[in-house]
Amino acid sequence: MNRRYRILCALLFAAMAAAGIHAQTLEVINAEGHSTIITAAQIASLPHVSVEVSDHDTPAKFDGIPLSAVLSFAGVPLGDALRGARLTEVLLVSASDGYHVAYALAEIDPAFAVREIILADKRDGKVLGPKEGPYRVLAPGDKRPARWIRQVTELKVTAVK
Repeated sequence: MNRRYRILCALLFAAMAAAGIHAQTLEVINAEGHSTIITAAQIASLPHVSVEVSDHDTPAKFDGIPLSAVLSFAGVPLGDALRGARLTEVLLVSASDGYHVAYALAEIDPAFAVREIILADKRDGKVLGPKEGPYRVLAPGDKRPARWIRQVTELKVTAVK
């Protein structure tokens, strides 16, 4: 029984470690269906910005990466390449709990939009907890935070026609 217990504990630990590693990645899928996996280390290495917002009437400071930088890192063309039929493309953001929100690609592109929508990885200087993280998208300037999606796992660009 002692041997079985050790094997079971080892398997459980391995499964938990694998789940933790997977939870720290972000999948970005471009309009052609090509998938890029971005690791927590890669996200941490990208230039961060800070935003101060009111989150359910509580002041908070979030640190993160502009979504435009995340998409560019994954090879999604923005800027001058975003014109014509590509203006029908949207970014579908998915969370681990099945929640989804959409953003027009143009509202993420700094060539079109004034504000920065960010992929946050920290709140008030601390890594996002399990209820929010590992990543959260914030859209400062939205009158309602309904598109401030928590537990983000996937960013998928798709055309709406």
